[in-house]
Order: sequence, then C-alpha cells, then structure tokens
Amino acid sequence: MNEKSQPRNGTEARGVQSVEVGLGILFPFLSVSEPLKLREVAERAGVPPAQAHAYMVSFRRMGLVEQDEQTGRYRLGPYALLLAIARMRSFDPMKAAATAIEALTEETGLTVAISVWGSFGPTVVLIRKGVDQIYINTSVGTVYSVSGTAAGMVFAAFMPEATIKAAIRSEQREAGKTLRVGKTRAYTDICGEIDGIRHHGFATIYPRPVPGILAVGAPVFDHTDQIQMAVTLIGTEKNLDLDPAGSAVRQLLTLTKRLSFEYGHVNPAFAE
Repeated sequence: MNEKSQPRNGTEARGVQSVEVGLGILFPFLSVSEPLKLREVAERAGVPPAQAHAYMVSFRRMGLVEQDEQTGRYRLGPYALLLAIARMRSFDPMKAAATAIEALTEETGLTVAISVWGSFGPTVVLIRKGVDQIYINTSVGTVYSVSGTAAGMVFAAFMPEATIKAAIRSEQREAGKTLRVGKTRAYTDICGEIDGIRHHGFATIYPRPVPGILAVGAPVFDHTDQIQMAVTLIGTEKNLDLDPAGSAVRQLLTLTKRLSFEYGHVNPAFAE
C-alpha cells in the first residue's frame, strides 16, 4: 500500500463495496460441509438471489466456486483452496498471539500468558506482565497442573478425555515432587467444571494456586476444531473481575475468538 492510499487522521481508507459484498456471499461456505443451492447462499448472505447469481458467475470463472452440473449446487472451488494453502504457509501463530496479548495487556493492565500442550502438560510459551507487576510463579517454561489452574482446565475441557485422564494420573504419581503450578484433582472431581467451561468458553479456578491471585483462561482453536493454545488473564482480586459479563472476560473472549478465526476456525464451541 503506497503512502497516498493510507488512511488519514485515523479514518478508515475507502474500500471497494462490491468486493466486500462478494466476500460476504462466500462466507456461508465456511460453515457448511455440503454444497449449497443458490437460494441458500443468498439467504445466508442476506442478498437477493439475482445478486448472488451474478457473483457466482464471476466466482466460477475465477475458480473460487464450482457448480455441480447435476444438482446445480455450489461449493468452494480450487482457487479457494490455493488461497487457504497460501494463508497457512504465511501465518505465524506465535507472532499473531504475541501481538494480540501485547495489546490485551495494554488494554487491561493485567498479566497475560499463552500456554500450549507440551510433553508434561500445559506449558507457558509467552507471557506479558501487567502494569502492577504482581508476583506470580509463572514464566516461560512453567508447567501448569491440568486440574489445578485456569489454563489447565481450558485444556481439560477441550482436549480428548483419555489424554486428560492420563495427564492427571501422571501428576498424581509425582506426589508433590514437582515444580508444577497448581494442585492436582481427580478427573471425577472436575467433570462438572468441564461442562461449564465448554458452555461458557472460559475457565477460572478455585482453590487458587497463588493466594490473592485470580486467573481466567480461554481456548484458541484451529480449522479442525482442535485446541491450539490457552490464553490466560492473571491479576489480583482488586483488578481482575471474573464476572462473565465483565469487561475482562469479554476482552479475553474477543481476543481468543479472533485468534481462532486467524487459525481458520469458524464455529466456536461455546455460546456467544
């Protein structure tokens, strides 16, 4: 983008409306596994069938969609696949996550951590300290308890049950001989919490691993609906509101949904 085309005075640059409308007509294909009738495309995109048809003609010529000769139904075409592959080659998930949590830390003033599933369970790979610089025993490389931390419970809710049960058994065998953060609870003791996390899309933890320190975590999914990481907000009882309708939880979920979308995930596994 050259200098003349840059937005000025904080205003959004002028776009091409027809392009935005056209992409909007393609969006319905992202959430279905079966080809769509033209009428279905138009209804889902919120445009008249005649307008949808005109775009479909152009999209077919470009290979963005293809039409079944027998049924007349539409599905995404080979050029759409090439675009997706190019996106996957160029997308750096850790860079995207680092940028996102940097912004979240600035917005909330809270500490934000990114955890992935490692050889020993939930492991911190990125952390940004909040303005209060509270003491927490978390740094890059810290391993969390699956059942005793907010991040761990996020993985417990969205990873295969067999994997989680095996991880908890491994923690129990450690018998306290570990630097892992958080206590270990039996799988049967957390089943009710897991159901709630799946419904609401985020996890908190009680009892707290560090007295006076609160945490709330949420998942990031990829295009196969698999959890890739957990993002955790960490703060004190004074500055972290765990109310599901509060600003901290809403900001966290906005971030994780956006990161999931960048991963190619289009169907959140929890209620809006």
